[in-house]
Amino acid sequence: MNETNLLELLDERKFKELKEELGNMYPVDIAALLEEVDERQIVLIFRLLGKEEAAETFTYMSSETREFLINALTDSELEEVMDEMYLDDTVDVLEEMPANVVDRLLMATDEETRKQINALLQYPEDSAGSVMNIDYVSFRKEMTVEEAILKIRQVGINRETIYTCYVTEKKKLIGWVDIKDLLTSSESKTIEEIMDTNVLYAHTHDDQEDVASMIRKYGLVAIPIVDNEMCMVGIVTVDDAMIVLQEEATEDISMMAGVSPNDDSYFGTSVWRHALSRIPWLLFLMLSATASGLLLAYYENAMSAMPILITLIPMLMGTGGNCGSQSSTLMIRGLAVGEIRFKDIFRVIFKELRIALIVGAVLSVANGIRIYIMYNDIKLGIVIGVTIIAIVCMAKVVGCTLPLIAKRIGLDPALMATPLISTLLDTGTILVYFAIVTMMFKL
Repeated sequence: MNETNLLELLDERKFKELKEELGNMYPVDIAALLEEVDERQIVLIFRLLGKEEAAETFTYMSSETREFLINALTDSELEEVMDEMYLDDTVDVLEEMPANVVDRLLMATDEETRKQINALLQYPEDSAGSVMNIDYVSFRKEMTVEEAILKIRQVGINRETIYTCYVTEKKKLIGWVDIKDLLTSSESKTIEEIMDTNVLYAHTHDDQEDVASMIRKYGLVAIPIVDNEMCMVGIVTVDDAMIVLQEEATEDISMMAGVSPNDDSYFGTSVWRHALSRIPWLLFLMLSATASGLLLAYYENAMSAMPILITLIPMLMGTGGNCGSQSSTLMIRGLAVGEIRFKDIFRVIFKELRIALIVGAVLSVANGIRIYIMYNDIKLGIVIGVTIIAIVCMAKVVGCTLPLIAKRIGLDPALMATPLISTLLDTGTILVYFAIVTMMFKL
């Protein structure tokens, strides 16, 4: 049923039919529906949901809708939602809410849950500990398969995943068991006999993007998180990893466009905040371009002697910027997926130089023909052709090395993207262009 039909049921107060239709929908789709209706309808629809469905829908909502709903629900309703939510989702919600809303949410949880929430909130932002879930299934190695399956039946309903279970000894992680191995093994076997001791794990203070990349690389449903003493404290699941990778990709795209990263949605961010997030980079890049202006002033006599040189500057600057952006984008992507590392820098430079020679040759021939047709000047066409090859080589080297260097010194490689690369290469292009022109034409 589409959104219009659901709203018709709501307007006609056919709550029984509406509740049945909502029961057939996915929580993420219900959350999207709540973003489209007015505030009165949000509360009505949410109250028709079952406890588990309401809790899951709550995690998919925008910060603004969550905050409104928290203020609209009664204490008992809010407590039901909080009881059904997994702890990592609760922490994510709390991190986005203002202080007064956080206080109300914490009041809706029991003392033990509050202690667990506070412990998770103490982990550094963007660390594995900040996104992990402490609800997982653990076994002792001496347990039998029968006992392990019984435990899953008893506690599995309150765990985020039961597909991968972990074996601990005095809280230390010593192995893991796949649910398939449990169900296909003899009930008399011990966990020690079927467990795998080759465990992939991460530490609480590891970067969450690195942990998410491990989950993606090894195709894991979840990865165990341990503290400095190798004691298991939680897991990061594949759904959390997907959210982390999406957030990191959004941040990289923002930085590549010269915009300060923002966790809120486009429409959820005010015009004033949008402007503030863009001004710093634009101001920096504008002032950085002053160097290009000074260089043009320095070569004023050369341009006066050959005015045609001025008309070719935009084309050369654009070519250099575009070539550099191509290389930097590929490097940023390669670094993000672990395909390229800093130790590969000389291999990368050698490859990009060979690419640059091919690209530069094609562009210089095409441009030489254009200049000959437009200006009937073979020498100028040759000079500009040589300049293009030099500029493309320079741009490719700069574009591929800056992200690698940024990664090496601990900066986000996405900083070395289109805006910054283009600004740097504009200055370099003018230097190369006039160095070649003044030498060839004796200006």
